Amino acid sequence: MISFNTNSAQDLVLTGQDSIVTSSWMVGVGYNFVDDSDGQFKGLFNIKENWNALAYPSRISIGRYFKNGLGIEAIGTYNKFKVGKIVGGAVNTTETDYLGLDARLSYDLNKVIGETGFFDPYIGVGLGYTDANNQSMGTYNAVVGFRAWFTDRFGLDISSSGKWGMGDAGNHLQHAAGVVYRFGMEKGLSNKGLRKLALINETQRITDSINAAKKAEEDARLLAERMAKEKEQARLAAEAAEEKAKKDAENQRRMAIVNQVKALGHVHFAFDSAALSKGEKERLDKLAVIMEANPSLTLNVSSHADARGPKEYNMMLSKKRVKNTIAYMVNEKGIAANRLEGEALGETQLLNDCDGTNNCPEADQSVNRRSEFEVANF
Repeated sequence: MISFNTNSAQDLVLTGQDSIVTSSWMVGVGYNFVDDSDGQFKGLFNIKENWNALAYPSRISIGRYFKNGLGIEAIGTYNKFKVGKIVGGAVNTTETDYLGLDARLSYDLNKVIGETGFFDPYIGVGLGYTDANNQSMGTYNAVVGFRAWFTDRFGLDISSSGKWGMGDAGNHLQHAAGVVYRFGMEKGLSNKGLRKLALINETQRITDSINAAKKAEEDARLLAERMAKEKEQARLAAEAAEEKAKKDAENQRRMAIVNQVKALGHVHFAFDSAALSKGEKERLDKLAVIMEANPSLTLNVSSHADARGPKEYNMMLSKKRVKNTIAYMVNEKGIAANRLEGEALGETQLLNDCDGTNNCPEADQSVNRRSEFEVANF
């Protein structure tokens, strides 16, 4: 029976740690160490006398590794038999090259002993070609080693191979240590991931059962709610009627304010002037009283010019007029600037037919030199 702690919800989420690499390509580079001391694999750890090595990386490999644990690898190594080392049972007196080309079939021991996390032991067999101590030979190879993975892609590879020469050729050992890189990876769930997936499925099954029981309870609750809702709707209808009455009263108040603003009329200017006369300031004083009595009231202020003179000049003049109108309200009457939105319209909105083509008296022309006020928000 699967048990779980519902308080540990984070344990019921599959993460990257629940997966393992099941197949990949792998390349490696590192060092190789050759022991050709006596051909009988004696003195395995007599590194000083028996092991030959180079100071630079001398091994390269590439391989393909499959889901069933098998891997096919090709390996190239280079080394030198150093003077003074034991080679073939005697002290070597001449430095000679060592070249090895090997192909091997390996098997991942995790398939037998179970997953071991970052530790990946393996064994393998193969064939190779070796040119060593001025002698070329084919070899039968056997290997044992392990890889330790720092990440999914990078790891350390350490191995030891026994190489038996075909025919009368000699035998020797070759050890290797280097880094490996995996690419073209396929992943699958680890044993831990599979157990977690089973736990997730079991949790979902239990959740579905609980939800089914809750649904029956919910249906009964919905019936009761429907009856309560009908009662609530009746109450809301009464509230809506009351709210409508309030809005109607508010609209009536708004219209009263709109009518008060309209009743003040327009602020007018003298010909070719943006200055506010004493009388027009008194009109603005009255407008300020209305705005002070209604703190949420905002106005659009538009200023105009008559049609005499160039259009560009009239537009400039109306900009000055709207600026002076708002400045008086803000600076002299203390109205917040964000409650007044200004717009200059020049001679684009004349109130009569004095468009420059008719000979209009001054009284008609003055009608167009104005600042108008419109309620924006209340």
